Amino acid sequence: MPKTFVLAPDSFKESITAEQACQAMQRGIQKVFADAHFIQVPMADGGEGTVDALVSCLNGQMIDCEVTGPLTTQKVKTYFGLIEDGHTAVIEMAKANGIHLLEPSQRNPLLTTTFGTGEMIKAALDLGVSKIIMGLGGSITNDAGAGMAQALGTKFLDVAGEPIQVCGGHLDQIQTIDISGLDPCLKQVEIIIASDVNNPLTGINGASHVFAPQKGATAAMVQQLDQNLAHFAELVSKQLNIDVKDVAGAGAAGGLGFGLMVFAGASIRSGVELIIEQTQLAEKIAQADYVFTGEGKIDFQTKFGKTPFGVAQVAKRLNKPVIAFSGLVGDGIDELYDLGFSQIIGINPPNFNLQDAMQNAERHLQNAVVEVLSNFLEKDS
Repeated sequence: MPKTFVLAPDSFKESITAEQACQAMQRGIQKVFADAHFIQVPMADGGEGTVDALVSCLNGQMIDCEVTGPLTTQKVKTYFGLIEDGHTAVIEMAKANGIHLLEPSQRNPLLTTTFGTGEMIKAALDLGVSKIIMGLGGSITNDAGAGMAQALGTKFLDVAGEPIQVCGGHLDQIQTIDISGLDPCLKQVEIIIASDVNNPLTGINGASHVFAPQKGATAAMVQQLDQNLAHFAELVSKQLNIDVKDVAGAGAAGGLGFGLMVFAGASIRSGVELIIEQTQLAEKIAQADYVFTGEGKIDFQTKFGKTPFGVAQVAKRLNKPVIAFSGLVGDGIDELYDLGFSQIIGINPPNFNLQDAMQNAERHLQNAVVEVLSNFLEKDS
């Protein structure tokens, strides 16, 4: 009886996409089980690959656009997805304002903006969508979504009543928030934030302290950014009567989670849970003999909403074995075996170097699949 495999990996960051990982897994399986059946479900958790995963799985389409990059002087050619017969847009903020769009020497969250993300939302609204799914991973911003709101018609004025071009370092100059010009289409659209981040906007666990150092911020800049976010949140509370700074996920993408809740009425959901629901992963796993998942790194943090953990939870409920493949297997994986994982496999050969691991991830993944099947699944059959 031919085996059925559900292949549901995330991308292996900066090396292969989730779709490429699926294909490498399939090639490996076919070397051992030539008659196997496959159900490919490229996954994501709200970060890199969310648009590609949903468009691929749901036969959607890509919409090209040009928007403002992380710096206001920069333009980037990018895209978002349309699914569900054009009724739902899928947008990754990183495709407009992501960290990968700036060289390390250019990265400064005092200067970056989410304006381009707002332009992508505007482009989707102009197509008449009724729902927008927003992926927030991979940002280089720390402006609480003020740039996004500005692109959608909000005005931010200084003490003299003059408009401010907002970025992370200018939030403290804002004295008045004018939402009278905010795009009215926002009221007709459901916006869902897909995020694997639960941080509040401000404080020691907030956007600036936790994430800004990864974006080029010095210790002094972190303090300034956090104070700016606090000032902005206080203005929002006083002038708009909205206080969501402590909601889990408000600090996602440098506070874009906060801005989307305030200016677009967005709600926040676990990214991987949302993708699991959209791709009908449970129904597909129910047909499987085995489930393969994976991503670039698996460690103790995997259980906090990462893709392999979400996949393993679904498989565990359905009593299906799950094998996870990873470029790097870190500390604290022992507890994952009690949470649904059957095996966790590092794909790289002994004594590998990082360049080889990144350039040859597909081949290493395929070989690891062959080895696991030869040593484990073949006996089980």
